[in-house]
Amino acid sequence: MQFYRFFTDDQVKRIHEASLELLENVGILVHNAQARAIYGQAGCKVDTESGIVKFPAQVVEKARQSFVPTYTFLGQDPAFDKVLPQDGPVVVTGSSAPNIIDPKTGEERRATSIDIANIAYLINELPGFDVFSISTLAEDAPAGQFSLSRFYPALKNCKKPVRSNTPNIKDLEQVLELGALIAGSEEAYLERPFINHHYCPMVSPLTMDINSTDAVIYLVEKGLPVYGTVVPNAGLTSPMSLTGTVTLGNAEFLALSTLIQSIRPGAPMIYAVLSTVADMRTGNYAPGAIETGILQMAHTEMANYYHVPSGGYIGLTNSHVNDAQSGYETGMNTTAALLAGGSLFNMGGLLGSLMAFDFGKAVTDSEIAMNLKQIQRGMEFSEENLCLDLIAKVGPGGSYMSEKHTVKNMRKTAVLPKIANRDMRGRWESEGRTDYQTRAMREADRILSKENPARFSAELDRKIRSHFPNLVAGDAKWYL
Repeated sequence: MQFYRFFTDDQVKRIHEASLELLENVGILVHNAQARAIYGQAGCKVDTESGIVKFPAQVVEKARQSFVPTYTFLGQDPAFDKVLPQDGPVVVTGSSAPNIIDPKTGEERRATSIDIANIAYLINELPGFDVFSISTLAEDAPAGQFSLSRFYPALKNCKKPVRSNTPNIKDLEQVLELGALIAGSEEAYLERPFINHHYCPMVSPLTMDINSTDAVIYLVEKGLPVYGTVVPNAGLTSPMSLTGTVTLGNAEFLALSTLIQSIRPGAPMIYAVLSTVADMRTGNYAPGAIETGILQMAHTEMANYYHVPSGGYIGLTNSHVNDAQSGYETGMNTTAALLAGGSLFNMGGLLGSLMAFDFGKAVTDSEIAMNLKQIQRGMEFSEENLCLDLIAKVGPGGSYMSEKHTVKNMRKTAVLPKIANRDMRGRWESEGRTDYQTRAMREADRILSKENPARFSAELDRKIRSHFPNLVAGDAKWYL
């Protein structure tokens, strides 16, 4: 597949060189002492007083030599495993919103562990999604179980790869204990680690935090799957220049990559971003703006230069309802990223600049995802697919509707959406003049009203609940 490009080869190389200049001359403010030590051992210049780490170009280039071209998401069920980029587009839910649009009242409220269980079940059943990145927080989490109250209902109700993060090492260790219980032993889990971890240790501009960096180091040392996202915001935390923002974000990616490869050469990574441009009329965050898609396209060019998988939070919306704005922001930005060669899309289910999950939006995004996957498939060129014999047989003025070829190929040639309406107006009116959100919520209701086939066995659930007293119930419980 040919990819769309903004830059020539020389321009891509110049952005890389400019990123190296930033790392060598300006450096990264690294708050994490362990990371500073790792950088120092790798040959970086560490100022222990200021915390600034400067990167000689040869240190970054050495790290680049151990980049690998693939990244694998494992699920509890191996049938759902996905390898980037060849299985792309790999479609992931948006994650960690504090709120949810209540499916009964339509009002925004704090999300709970029951919501996570319902979302996990829905994502397990929606064909467009490949990975469940835990969509919300859990307001009802017992003390000391903040992360368990998210990962447990997610893993209990979804066999696809599950991904999220933790606020500290204690929570991370609890989540890994949960993984070992599900796998049957710590050894079995380490052999097939089906919990996928993601953090944002880089804080633009050019800063590395403490807790997320701790988690990345911990997981890389153990050989467990983890990757990071860089999030420059033009006008606020990066220059009000698309190319300048790409350059700064690329420097941050290289800094994080150097840390990871210095710990474990050959550790799989994703060049993941959420680069945005602030709406400077208000200073508001604008992840749904078309510039998010343009920036993702440019970062993808850099990822292709480094031969690593690419993607990130793309296809988000600023809209507070699942409406035309939500649809065009998600559709345009994800299509742009796909055509540039992106293979990971955190696009599903969130409204209001990542603040709230909506069930109808998730169903909508699954349908958008199916269309993206169809674009990726493209056309298969072959003599057989030219259909010359069939065209000659039907001849001028004939019909292909009754041909066996049509029946054989109708389901694989075209996407047949379940929610989008293709009926004539009269039929649409006779069936209640429903809008897309109404039909999407009906589909969510249809799925979530059934028994969940992905749920843990009773025996496994008893074992987990015995190990973690006071754990949330973690059961999908639909409201409608």
